[in-house]
Amino acid sequence: MKDAYGPLLGALARTPLRNWAHELPAQIARGLSLERWGDLPRWQAALERLPALSPGTVDFRDGVRIGSAADASDTERDSLRAALMELHPWRKGPYQLFGLDLDTEWRSDWKWQRLLPHIEDLAGRLVLDVGCGNGYHCWRMHGAGAARVIGLDPSARFVMQFEAIRRYAGSAPVDVLPLGIETLPPELAAFDTVFSMGVLYHRRSPFDHLRELRELLRPGGQLVLETLVIGGAPGQVLVPEGRYAKMANVWFIPTPDTLISWLRKIGFREPAVADVTPTTTAEQRATEWMRFESLADFLDPENPQRTREGHPAPLRAVFVASA
Repeated sequence: MKDAYGPLLGALARTPLRNWAHELPAQIARGLSLERWGDLPRWQAALERLPALSPGTVDFRDGVRIGSAADASDTERDSLRAALMELHPWRKGPYQLFGLDLDTEWRSDWKWQRLLPHIEDLAGRLVLDVGCGNGYHCWRMHGAGAARVIGLDPSARFVMQFEAIRRYAGSAPVDVLPLGIETLPPELAAFDTVFSMGVLYHRRSPFDHLRELRELLRPGGQLVLETLVIGGAPGQVLVPEGRYAKMANVWFIPTPDTLISWLRKIGFREPAVADVTPTTTAEQRATEWMRFESLADFLDPENPQRTREGHPAPLRAVFVASA
């Protein structure tokens, strides 16, 4: 695994991130340590069982589509499916690999389509995706022209899922690191675009997270923030006393106007709401590739406008701002 990061370390040596590059090998080793992840040998064995396939086509612009059915035999496709299933659950996607449809819990492509009209041109940009999961959106950022994309996610399982896709993606300048945002040096001011999607409500201190995001951006760089919100007036915030949609780690859900004021307070310029969309059971649902509970199980069966706990059902908003 450590050899997979060689191109990244070499590339960072030529950027404002060169000092961080010196620390990265040790950080990656800690993030992928057996002491932290007892299932790591099983996941690594799944990667080793992936069949050797060569895609005739690769598309990251209109989806994450690698190869076609003609590039693999039925036996090879069965082997591919079995190895990828060892990395269950698959939450972000979907992926199309050699005629295999990997139907993930989230239709992350729908979110990408909502984001795309509001993102500054990614061509030639150095991009960071905080809390990227298995890296689905990182591939789409690359497809939109980003010069290099770095994703952060502390889950080793998601990193292994990314590596499974990378096995067939060629030498694209895309990496997912087994790290959280707190491992980055402070005040880097290096990235052209920073994404934080589905992270803010999991942070005990939303202001600290917003400050960390701003310090990662170069002056004039763009923040793209997606998070849960509630309807209501400026200043209103939902702080669930217990769980929210069966999640124990949800701390603050503001109204859009409230979050705009938070962004201004941290020092972001021209913060704006780009999109507000209710999450539906068509966008987030259990599938063959994610067989656990999903959104339908988190909502009140008598009133799907509320969660099981009686809170407003999930409403997600996209915000953009400049550093």
